[in-house]
Amino acid sequence: MDILKEIVKMLPPNSISEAGFEAANIVLYTKDADFFLDNRGEIKKLVDAFKKRVELRPDPSITLGQEKAEKKIRELIPAEAGVDEIIFDPERSRVIIHADKPGLAIGKQGALLRDIRKEVLWVPIIKRMPPIRSKLIEGIRATLYQNSAYRKKFLDRTGHRIYDGWIRGKKSEWVRLTFLGGARQVGRSCIFLQTPESRVLIDVGIDVTGSDHDMFPMLDAPEFNLKELDAVVISHAHMDHTGLLPYLYKMGYNGPVYCTTPTRDIMALLQLDMVKIQHGEGKEPIYTSEEVKQMVLHTICLEWEEVTDITPDVRLTFYNSGHILGSSMVHLNIGNGLHNIVYTGDLKFARTNLLEAADTQFPRMETLIIESTYGGRDNIMTTPQESDNRFVELVQRTVERGGKVLLPVLGSGRAQEIIVIIDRLVREGRLPKIPIYLDGMLWDITAIYTAYPEYLNRVVRKLIFHKDENPFMGEIVKRVGSHKERMKIIEEEGPCIICATSGMLNGGPSVEYFKQMSSNEKHTLAFSSYQGEGTLGRRIQGGEREITFMNDGKMQTYVVKMEVDRVEVSGHADRRELMNFIARVQPKPKRIITMHGESSRCLDLASSYHKTYRVETNAPKVLEAIRLR
Repeated sequence: MDILKEIVKMLPPNSISEAGFEAANIVLYTKDADFFLDNRGEIKKLVDAFKKRVELRPDPSITLGQEKAEKKIRELIPAEAGVDEIIFDPERSRVIIHADKPGLAIGKQGALLRDIRKEVLWVPIIKRMPPIRSKLIEGIRATLYQNSAYRKKFLDRTGHRIYDGWIRGKKSEWVRLTFLGGARQVGRSCIFLQTPESRVLIDVGIDVTGSDHDMFPMLDAPEFNLKELDAVVISHAHMDHTGLLPYLYKMGYNGPVYCTTPTRDIMALLQLDMVKIQHGEGKEPIYTSEEVKQMVLHTICLEWEEVTDITPDVRLTFYNSGHILGSSMVHLNIGNGLHNIVYTGDLKFARTNLLEAADTQFPRMETLIIESTYGGRDNIMTTPQESDNRFVELVQRTVERGGKVLLPVLGSGRAQEIIVIIDRLVREGRLPKIPIYLDGMLWDITAIYTAYPEYLNRVVRKLIFHKDENPFMGEIVKRVGSHKERMKIIEEEGPCIICATSGMLNGGPSVEYFKQMSSNEKHTLAFSSYQGEGTLGRRIQGGEREITFMNDGKMQTYVVKMEVDRVEVSGHADRRELMNFIARVQPKPKRIITMHGESSRCLDLASSYHKTYRVETNAPKVLEAIRLR
């Protein structure tokens, strides 16, 4: 069946000038202004009949000129709405309006949107202006709008792959997973899903702590062929889940990537930062900013719980995983109910200072793939109250001796969590009002956090909507913009908290701070994230106190005299949460697969699930394949 022809047949004659796809969505264009403004329920009939998203837009030929349209829009929207940028997407007859107060730009029950549609014959889309300007977000927007014609063709091509039928021939019904990375290890997460019709990658990460041999997913596995890849699904932005994604475009992939909007923005920033760091270290990057741009152009962003087809026999829905901004569990409905998979990605099953706890309710599920980072029996974290008390004591004793607290943090998640914790503890009078310095890419990521408050918990969301209470814009939060500023903080600044990447001390400004501060017993080094095997952070945590670096071609040893401690701020579920998640999840899975953890933890968690819940479990190795049907 040609779904576009069938849809056009059901509409009044000559009412549609063009019909096409935007991935799984169907978009119709009309030159009839009256029909655009009032289709008399015709579009709803199509949605009810075909069970697909259908949108009606004006044909570009009837839209008001951009200059006149912008002037009219600014006249219609009250000044109190704080309209900033107005960006036109002429290929798709859309106008994106950025405002400080979106509600005022929309009007009561959408009245202003209707007025804009009537006056300018564009489809208005209202977006909130981020409290902190982000060059990255602005750059991504510019890339998408400057390449609007290509993007329109790409989305249409993606839709044809979904709707034009089976290309490989349906001979039998089966589902197979191959673990190309992240199995019994932390890093390079990558799962390859195969059905008789579809080839889908779920996450494409790198192991930043690994050697050249085991840093990357095993994309040379015999069953994987990049030319046959239909889609990539990304759970969240961290590099151990997204670090190799632009490389696929370097090698010729030109298909879609599915993720949430915050995930797109943060992963692009992290990837660009890696390219910058590799250049700075005199290394040849595995991809360039051009491949990151191609990735952005091919990304299709979904909201949580938005259902979409991604191939003829695979349907995707994202759910909140509670890990970082925009992080998602991946629900895949295969073969119209043949088999349902939930992949947790990285999971936090507790409400944190930033995020709500991971979702537990799914429409259907036979197989659950769950992370095991803290899956060992002894991986029980302190309570939030205990963590607060310990953090307060750590800061107070460091301040009393006139020192600084160095917090190596992951690029996204931990730093923002720490800012919210410190802001709350200062408001409660439990911490002195000392500066928090954000170094590396942390300021840009914090800007992204303020751009998408709908992904944060209700408390922080409310604070962000009130600029005077926004924890990320408090007077104690400072940006570090240069090496000169970094040295001034170390040499001249009094007691303060320094958040810097990377979280495992395997590169970035955190290492530079460590070199300068390590020999001074006044200072404190406090780890806040998982420390991978072999990393400098793991070595120091393990008691190593003489660290050697190559500086200007010479070996130099640094003696660690600063206090070394740990701040329990994790975006991962601990053993207790992982067990509770299975107790609460609905429906109950028939099979549980553990991954993303050190081998002993994956095996231990799988064994405990089997004994406690009487369910089939697996803890596969890299390159192991599991047939689900």
